[in-house]
Amino acid sequence: MISKISHKIKNRENPNDKIYTPIDLVKVHLDMFKNIPNNSKILEPFAGKKVYYNEMLKLFNNCIIEYTEIDEGLDFFNYNNKVDYIISNPPYSLINEVLEHSISLKPKIISYLLGFANITPKRIEYMNNNGYFISGYFLTKVYKWYGHSVIITFSNEIC
Repeated sequence: MISKISHKIKNRENPNDKIYTPIDLVKVHLDMFKNIPNNSKILEPFAGKKVYYNEMLKLFNNCIIEYTEIDEGLDFFNYNNKVDYIISNPPYSLINEVLEHSISLKPKIISYLLGFANITPKRIEYMNNNGYFISGYFLTKVYKWYGHSVIITFSNEIC
């Protein structure tokens, strides 16, 4: 199963699935986590041009920050280390698989930038059934992208 997922990412039929996040939106997303405790382990699973990763290095300099990027041979679906936070803009065509693998890493927080249409009741129910509940969201519009996007954060901790 994982090799099929990896192949789908690396050899996309839909090249539009690889869309890079504008730096201003990355900053808005990461600003939601300005109180991350020191020594937290943060994963950026879809690093692309490393916009998120580079900003994380600046903002969270007392944390452990790792990334995966399929184009560098670092496949998120093969990553199995424990993390505290997962923050990224994942490939929308694989969102079910992304959510499933994210949950398997058991982070405190999972926060993704998704197309608004990707936030379905079925996916929210899936996250809830696995102990993750919406703890925040931010609706946005990037004018080069189709439709609205939402930064959605799921937490497995009771606030």
